[in-house]
Formats: sequence, structure tokens, C-alpha cells
Amino acid sequence: MTTATLPPFPFFATPDGLVSLVREKDRIVNFDAQYFMVGSKPTLVEGRIFRDRFSLTQERPYSELEFHRNYENLIAALGGRKISTAQYTVDVINAAGGRPVLDKHNYGAAPAPAYRHDSYLVRTPDGKEYWIEISTGSFPLHGYVVVLEKQGMAQSVGLLSASDMKKAIDADGRVALQINFDVDKATLRADAQPVLEEIHKLLVADPALKLSIEGHTDTTGDAQRNRDLSTARARSVLGALVGLGVAPDRLQSRGFGPDRPVADNASDAGRAKNRRVELVKIAS
Repeated sequence: MTTATLPPFPFFATPDGLVSLVREKDRIVNFDAQYFMVGSKPTLVEGRIFRDRFSLTQERPYSELEFHRNYENLIAALGGRKISTAQYTVDVINAAGGRPVLDKHNYGAAPAPAYRHDSYLVRTPDGKEYWIEISTGSFPLHGYVVVLEKQGMAQSVGLLSASDMKKAIDADGRVALQINFDVDKATLRADAQPVLEEIHKLLVADPALKLSIEGHTDTTGDAQRNRDLSTARARSVLGALVGLGVAPDRLQSRGFGPDRPVADNASDAGRAKNRRVELVKIAS
């Protein structure tokens, strides 16, 4: 645990002679997840993320060792400690589920055997955790900095009520919902229950309504895996509604993965819109 007085998040100035390759407005992501190597295992951590990237072959070139050593010294001065003992070997990558799984939550260098990833952790007396990854790779040589302040997500979207869903379905034939699942899994989180209960109310209020539950993802990672994941998630929603008493013959489920985007996948906001579950009215 650190006893140092920490500078403002994200702690680090731009290295001498280097210029950031990430636009200023894109350097901080309010909430996302990042894999950090803990011991010899990639571990997913959620929170506010700062990310930066530099070419290390500019007018002031840096060797891989110099780039890493600079940050290692700074993190030690902040009271942080190195928590990684391994790199992304083929065995480590396969044990984590493969590159597509790791790529979905990666703001640093590619999780590949040829690239170096060093993970650090800074803990404060008031319980805060700052996770840091310094990585290098690519050709020509690039350096990456990821700083994550571990925290839960601040809820910024209100819950659609059953009446709101009905209005959207009556107007457009469909309604898009944000239903939370465990990361890279089809397991519904506990905070998805209120949404499921509103869908149940919608179906109880209109006994003739039949719905297709359709899962969608962004373009991050392998497209076929995303199709399979969205299909499994749609089935999970269907199963949960049947568990609440909805007749199975009123529901069907499908998954489209990244194939039907509603926003540009080039931005975090666009990708967030594309990660959705839609309720689509089945014509009688």
C-alpha cells in the first residue's frame, strides 16, 4: 500500500521527445475493462481508463528497455509494485480463451508473444486501486500506457418501463435494451433482473404479443465468436422470461453479432450502442 501523495489521475506526463498518437478527447474512457497480467494469468479489471500510445522511433528515440525502465521507476516512486511474472505466451493466450477474448478488452499492445507487457498495481490507504500496464510492440517500435482506476460504473441510463417498451414497439416494431451480462459470457447479471421484469409486465399486459429476442455486439474481436455469443445471450433472456412464467411459444431468439450495427463502431459511444438486445414484434 502506498504512502506517497499521488498526482492527479492518470499520473504520468508525456515522455520527453515523444508525441501522443491518441487524440486528447479519446485518451480517457469513463468506464470499460482491461486485461492485466497478474502473476501468469490475464485478469479483467473494470473502471475508468486512460490510454496513450507513442512511436518510439521519433526524433528522440527510445529503446524498449528505456521506455519500460522510465515507467518502472515512476511507479515505484508512487508506491506501486509489479504484479506480472509472465508474458503472453501461446499457452497463456490459449488458457484465457484465445486472442479474440483478450482483444475485446485491450488498450495496450497486442497480447502476443513478441510483445512485452508489464503490469503494476498501486493501492491507497482509502481503498482505491490503480492498475497500470506498460507495453511495447509493433513495427516500428511503439510504447503503450494504460492506467485504470478500479471502480464500478456510474449508471447514466434509466430503466425503460413496460409502457415505454410498448410505445417503441407500437411505433417501430422493436425496442433496443441494454441488458447486462458477465463479460464475454451469456450469464445474466443480477442488475438485469429489473429489465426482465419490465419485459414480463409488457407481455402480461398484451397476451397476444409475441417477441423475437435478438442479440447484437460491436465489431471488437472475432465476428463468428460474437455471433455465437449474441445468440447465447438472446437464449439466456428467453430462458429467464420463461422462468418468470411467459409461455415459450410466445418467444424466439436470434443472434446477429456485429452484422447489424446501428452506430459507427469507430467510437466508444458507437460501440456501446451496438452492444444491445432488441425485442422485435413477431407479426401475427
